[in-house]
Amino acid sequence: DGHVNAAKLDLSGLEAALPELGGSVSGFAVCAYFATRNPAHELAARDLIREKTGFPVTASHELSAKLGGPRRALTTLLNARLISMIDRLVAATEGFLAKRGIAAPLMVVRGDGALVSAAFARQRPIETILSGPAASLVGARHMTGLDDAMVSDIGGTTTDVAVLDGGRPRLDPEGATVGGFRTMVEAVAMRTFGLGGDSEVTLEDGALDPKILLGPRRLVPLALAGMAHGEAVTAELERQLRAPNPGRMDGRFALRTGVPDRLAAGLTAPEAKLYEAIGTVPLALDRLLSSNAQNATLNRLVARGLVHICGFTPSDAAHVLGKQSNWDAATARLGAELFSRRRDGRGQAIAATPEALAERVLTTLTRWSAEYILETAFAEDGLDGAATVAHALVQRAVDGHPGIARFTVALDRPVIGLGASAPLHYAGLAVLVGNGCIVPEDTDVANALGAVVGQVRVSAEARVSQPKEGLFRLASGQTVRDFTEAAKAIAAAEADVRALAAERAKNAGTDSAEIDVATEFKVSTIEGQRMFIEAHVVAVASGRPRIAV
Repeated sequence: DGHVNAAKLDLSGLEAALPELGGSVSGFAVCAYFATRNPAHELAARDLIREKTGFPVTASHELSAKLGGPRRALTTLLNARLISMIDRLVAATEGFLAKRGIAAPLMVVRGDGALVSAAFARQRPIETILSGPAASLVGARHMTGLDDAMVSDIGGTTTDVAVLDGGRPRLDPEGATVGGFRTMVEAVAMRTFGLGGDSEVTLEDGALDPKILLGPRRLVPLALAGMAHGEAVTAELERQLRAPNPGRMDGRFALRTGVPDRLAAGLTAPEAKLYEAIGTVPLALDRLLSSNAQNATLNRLVARGLVHICGFTPSDAAHVLGKQSNWDAATARLGAELFSRRRDGRGQAIAATPEALAERVLTTLTRWSAEYILETAFAEDGLDGAATVAHALVQRAVDGHPGIARFTVALDRPVIGLGASAPLHYAGLAVLVGNGCIVPEDTDVANALGAVVGQVRVSAEARVSQPKEGLFRLASGQTVRDFTEAAKAIAAAEADVRALAAERAKNAGTDSAEIDVATEFKVSTIEGQRMFIEAHVVAVASGRPRIAV
């Protein structure tokens, strides 16, 4: 029985090890297999560590009420590692506010879109994973008033797609992934795709009618490089345009990212030589590289974050068409001229004019955006999203392909487009996804708005089980109690979670929480009689943050 301690906990070994451990760590994680049913051992170990070391300690039952010891232990370990980092961040922010005479509570967005106090976040930093995307979803809901929607947030490098259900972000039932590890942290179910305004534009290899390909790598747009470096970029583009035939590396440049030189330690000899040749001014790749091996070396420098590649992007295409004007349109047009000279499988130029190429690039970005939104929708419906959206029937439906048999595909909810470039790239999205697309005003500040309008939201849960007939065991918070009647055990559970949720809500930063309690029963029918197995009781407390310290 996981609710009962099989033996007394011997803390002597832990106490003896603490002096040595204390000199090499910044925090501790404590996890026991069945602590979510009986946390007595975790509490004893936690209290001892705090008393002897003064370091922050994370106990697993405080982060999750689920079983699954190994994943809960991993979640607890990651949380302990993050405590010192968020502590520095919060301290710096509090210092910034204090210097400016701002006396207001500091709130932090959690990965499910809720707000919590800085003190609460300091103890549970792992719960802030994916807080940025979650805040954007809350902001999107506030700006549009839509409770049910697909939300697609396009930036320079990536597109993030998620679902709003009943006014709240849909959460990942498997838990957020942190550093490649699946945790038990409740966070928004966000899918990220390598598609943005600064995505690399390339051409499909070896095809008779090659497609335009986008991403997943981000480039520095030529329009931006031209604005920053002038003739160093434009003179090289004009030189390449004077050549009788297009070159494989036309319109591509390399420059250092500006990171400290110490981060370049450990480079191989070829990497160090190539890195030395690259400066802070863009250098044309056809001057820099002389072999495929050097190209591979350059890609390694890019992967390490030491070098940027400049090249043609959707942002450049927008400048060519006059739909974007914050950088240098003339440089973007030179890049489009170079790219449009590339040949298809028949030896013909892929575009008649720079404008035709730019239209093709932007049309491709909108189409890919629609496919990624549909892929997310299919995945949320339990299908293989990527395979389903690639199916010929779905492709015909998105294309609006005419025929005796016609297919349609449509979302059951509209799309909310976020990001500074959403008005441009999502203008033609609605017809592709079979529902409306709303791009609110000030869409580029949805994230900040979500942090302002969010609510504190915390929960507490308890379970009532029947380890043997006539005995009903309540595991709630830090206590385990036995009852002889199910009704009394459940009533006690509801009272416990209500009180615990109220306490957590106050600690999280609200004094006006509304509390809802729900109970889910598990029963089994044995020989025609219903047998009580377990009751899961959950209280959710929500309210606006307090406005005074």
